[in-house]
Amino acid sequence: MVELWACAWVSPCLPAAGFPENLWEASAFGGFGTTTTTAAPAFSFSAPTNTGTTGLFGATQNKGFGFGTSFGTGTGTGLGTGLGTGLGFGGFGTQQQQQQQTSLGGGLFSQPAQTPAQSNQLINTASALSAPTLLGDERDAILAKWNQLQAFWGTGKGYFSNNIAPVEFTQENPFCRFKAVGYSLMPNNKDEDGLVVLVFNRKEADIRSQQQQLVESLHKILGGNQTLTVNVEGVKTMPDDQTEVIIYVVERSPNGTSRRVPATTLYAHFEQANIKSSLQQLGVSFSMARTELSPAQVKQLLQNPPAGVDPIIWEQAKVDNPDPDKLIPVPMVGFKELLRRLKVQDQMTKQHQTRLDIISEDISELQKNQTTTMAKIAQYKRKLMALSHRTLQVLIKQEIQRKSGYAIQADEEQLRVQLDIIQCELNAPTQFRGRLNELMSQIRMQNHFGAVRAEERYYIDSDLLREIKQHLKQQQEGLSHLISIIKDDLEDIKLIEHELNESLPMRGGFFS
Repeated sequence: MVELWACAWVSPCLPAAGFPENLWEASAFGGFGTTTTTAAPAFSFSAPTNTGTTGLFGATQNKGFGFGTSFGTGTGTGLGTGLGTGLGFGGFGTQQQQQQQTSLGGGLFSQPAQTPAQSNQLINTASALSAPTLLGDERDAILAKWNQLQAFWGTGKGYFSNNIAPVEFTQENPFCRFKAVGYSLMPNNKDEDGLVVLVFNRKEADIRSQQQQLVESLHKILGGNQTLTVNVEGVKTMPDDQTEVIIYVVERSPNGTSRRVPATTLYAHFEQANIKSSLQQLGVSFSMARTELSPAQVKQLLQNPPAGVDPIIWEQAKVDNPDPDKLIPVPMVGFKELLRRLKVQDQMTKQHQTRLDIISEDISELQKNQTTTMAKIAQYKRKLMALSHRTLQVLIKQEIQRKSGYAIQADEEQLRVQLDIIQCELNAPTQFRGRLNELMSQIRMQNHFGAVRAEERYYIDSDLLREIKQHLKQQQEGLSHLISIIKDDLEDIKLIEHELNESLPMRGGFFS
């Protein structure tokens, strides 16, 4: 994700020109806004023709990359600690070291010692802006003002002498007013991750639909070695119908181990003339290695202001950096660069909005699922209660049939006594019955006031109320059935006592 910041004294800060999505080129730090790209003639992932090389990792190639078939210690073209003039996993060759030295020594953020040509350029620029001697009269003062306007604008030629060629004013000159300093996010990927960014002049949908063909074409560009595998890390859309594709290459050794090709090594191979032309045939307009900057590189970038940027402004930009650990100041030169960064900002805003829309849809779906789940839980609770009541009814009937024909036992008598005590407590005016009557009167008053004031009232669910009534009815029927059994038993006892009383006098008269 791209982090974009703004200074209080400059325009909104966006990625630097030539570094899409805040990615920095590990091998060079050239000027911003000066990189030119060549559009691909056609969008085709057909295998391009290689001229003069046998492949990226071929054993017969001594220039560029040379990877052997094992991770040995040889010093030839194989993969080892000594690489000669080739580049391998073991380290950087002399070609890349020279490139880095050249880039870091004469790049945008460096200030090498001024050569005589540079000194003459500064003297000629000062003469064109302050004291031109082209006409030799008062018109030279008007010409000086015109040269100043051109220098401020960053375009045109400044004529100041008949014997010396005019000065070319570019946007990189120190007097150009259309420049500012922004901030870009520094990548945090290691060189061992092997991530290389390829920017295609095609839409994301076209890239995704032909992704497999793209992988096969890149594999052919790398020499078609069976030990190499091209993988796509991610595909992301960019402004102006461009697409960023992040790839890495995995090399498998004969002993079964595998390792990613370092990003700088892969990028250096892509920068070769014949390989770069093959990539342009695929539609690649820009490529770079996604690697983090070393502390020494960051220090060098910060210590040396870019060409055409006032050192005071550069120091103020370093002071105003909102996150020095993650962001680095970069110059913004010209309206074209500002427009590009504005497009990147708009693109990132659209991506964030798309992500927010997806999250919102997920939240809505989760809320629907939660509502459905809560309704099912309530339904299952009611069903569980109904099944519990049915189970209780079955147990009651089973217990009644099991006790049928038996006299009341001691535990049943204790239960009857406890029920009588509970009934007495409920009917006592000062006990629960009085409290229940008081609660009932308060409930009636609240219902009455609620109806008058249109306040919120609480109702019992009709299904739950029906279940309560059914439960109470079953309880009442159980008590009635128990009372009838007790009455029947009492009638039987009275009948037995009556028969016993009548049989005793007859026996007394028989034995008298």
